Amino acid sequence: MSPEIITFIIYIGGMMGIGYYFYKQNESTSDYFLGDRSLNPYVTALSAQASDMSGWLLMGFPGAVYAGGFNAMWIGIGLAIGTYLNWQFVGQRLRRYTEVIDAITIADFFEKRFKDNSRVLRIVTGLVILVFFTIYVSSGLVAGGKLFESLLNIDYTIAVYFSVVIVGLYTVLGGYLAVSWTDFVQGGLMFIALIIVPITVITNFGGFAEVWRAVSSVNPDLLHAGKSVTFDIGADVQWISAGSGLSFIGLISLLGWGLGYFGMPHILVRFMGIKSAKQIPRSQFVAVTWVTISLIGAVLVGIVGIVVLEPLPDSEKVFLELLDKLFSPWVSGVFLAAVLAAIMSTIDSQLLVSSSALAEDLYTVFRRDAGQKELMWVSRGAVIVIILIGLIFALSGGSVLNIVSYAWAGLGASFGPAIIFSLFWKQTTKNGALAGIVTGGATVLIWKNVGVLAGTGLYEIIPAFALSVLAIYFVSAAGKDPTKQVVKEFETALKPLKNE
Repeated sequence: MSPEIITFIIYIGGMMGIGYYFYKQNESTSDYFLGDRSLNPYVTALSAQASDMSGWLLMGFPGAVYAGGFNAMWIGIGLAIGTYLNWQFVGQRLRRYTEVIDAITIADFFEKRFKDNSRVLRIVTGLVILVFFTIYVSSGLVAGGKLFESLLNIDYTIAVYFSVVIVGLYTVLGGYLAVSWTDFVQGGLMFIALIIVPITVITNFGGFAEVWRAVSSVNPDLLHAGKSVTFDIGADVQWISAGSGLSFIGLISLLGWGLGYFGMPHILVRFMGIKSAKQIPRSQFVAVTWVTISLIGAVLVGIVGIVVLEPLPDSEKVFLELLDKLFSPWVSGVFLAAVLAAIMSTIDSQLLVSSSALAEDLYTVFRRDAGQKELMWVSRGAVIVIILIGLIFALSGGSVLNIVSYAWAGLGASFGPAIIFSLFWKQTTKNGALAGIVTGGATVLIWKNVGVLAGTGLYEIIPAFALSVLAIYFVSAAGKDPTKQVVKEFETALKPLKNE
């Protein structure tokens, strides 16, 4: 048995152990979905960001940089800005508001925030989560398939099945606390890998100057953030400058990734689960630092891959190929576990939020008297159903980055404006929030699948987010003023709570 496989077995065993430990502590849906609001600021920070970045951070993003050079770093800049703004403006207020109205999921928050007795908001929110998270889960399974395909030298299809079993099992077992604590461990492992791997290559090369010189000899535009470079080994196009450079539409599309943060349920739920809102600033510092350094490391991985490796048929395997080329099997095994960590840390969070949407937000509409144990078993069953649907999409393969961008846009445009308006504008109405969610999600689906619109090159999150904002504002402005109870809860959430 190879050192890499032994390392993986030890790592997976540890994650399963954490899952089983917390399995024995889950007594209610509040425990299973929100950990009874007990997380410390450090676990909150790393679990939020690890669940955000996924296999995209170690495969999709470095692959984009490897294929296009510094042009792709604008995605990272947009994400870093979005991370900061989300923690700065949404974190504390969402934590307080969800405690004031006793909400444990995003759909629960919308329903209780607007006193929606019709439950339409809850149902629509749950359905949107299920649609786009199923797509998102499939991206993680694609990344897992590529990882195990390379590691075990097995067929891609078998590799995807392997990913399903590993991730599904410990998510079913542990719930929110297991997911958060394993994400904390996995976030640390990802962070270390993204520092050591590029530093090792740069040191071996003789420093940054030598690396830049080598990259420039391939194509100097690779080091220019305003230039576009094309890479397609199948068409025998390897790092060829394309056109006049990065267009304005291209730039705002890359930066637009940052808008997605405001509507990511698996990140927002971390704000809801921290022990106290007053701990958010400390979490924010840790999270923003982690994200900034990790994104820089991912950019450097893609850049050094250009000069260390032969042209790759699949650019998203650049990190895997660097490990194989540069490190001993034991060290490589540890860092390959970091790739698995990136994949697992996002899929598990997405599965948990999706299962909560199915159990808490949809199942209870038809079974209002369902007990806690029944809901927990429904949630665990939902994890299995969702991951199997994601499996169907993943078996067809594809680009991790492209799949993530679709789901990211759908969730960000559907929920981001609704969250912001709900937290900051007292006059927001139920119908306004509903209009924003439907408009944002529908625009993403239409823009992505209508050739004329997709052909503009504009990332679908930009028009979808803008239209969602307009829908919320105009529909809310045309509606009735909020009730006294809604106003009182809104104003209570603006100030520190007594338990802070």
